[in-house]
Amino acid sequence: MFHTFLRGLCHSIDLIVMLTGKAAAYLMPLLAGIVAYEVFARYVLDSPTIWAYDLSLFLFGYVTALGGAYAQQKRAHINVDILYLTVSPKTKSVFNLIGFALGIFFLIIIVKVSTGKLLEALEYDYRRESEWAPPMYHFWVMMIIACALFIAQLVRDTLNDVYYLATGTPLLKQKEGTHHGH
Repeated sequence: MFHTFLRGLCHSIDLIVMLTGKAAAYLMPLLAGIVAYEVFARYVLDSPTIWAYDLSLFLFGYVTALGGAYAQQKRAHINVDILYLTVSPKTKSVFNLIGFALGIFFLIIIVKVSTGKLLEALEYDYRRESEWAPPMYHFWVMMIIACALFIAQLVRDTLNDVYYLATGTPLLKQKEGTHHGH
């Protein structure tokens, strides 16, 4: 029963992270369109916008931050393969757990800082220093959500490796293309 609960929890995290990562990817064409429109407006119409630069910065931040957990899920982050690929699967799990713990630690710090920045942005109506001057609170909300998703993915990965170390069998079937080692 506990095994079923853990698998269900991990699959739920996988689904939420995957949907969020793919949704963030759909912002890329919007970002490209805004940049293309700004170039057209600036150089063809000789009438640059006051909003395109700020909006493209926000969208780029959204795409990269919200895609971080999905990149972790797909094992797309950098790894020291020269060492990682030469050790046993159990040692790989230990390496993973150390990395996951460090990642969670730093992400919790980012959540704490982002929460403080969000509260300040709301209290003082912080805006970007530009002609358009959009509000900043949404950026900090996105950072908190992105970090929470990344933490959830790292917790899911931690559960998988702890289960493997405890039982010798993987909690979840590994997808092709991952180099998790079990």
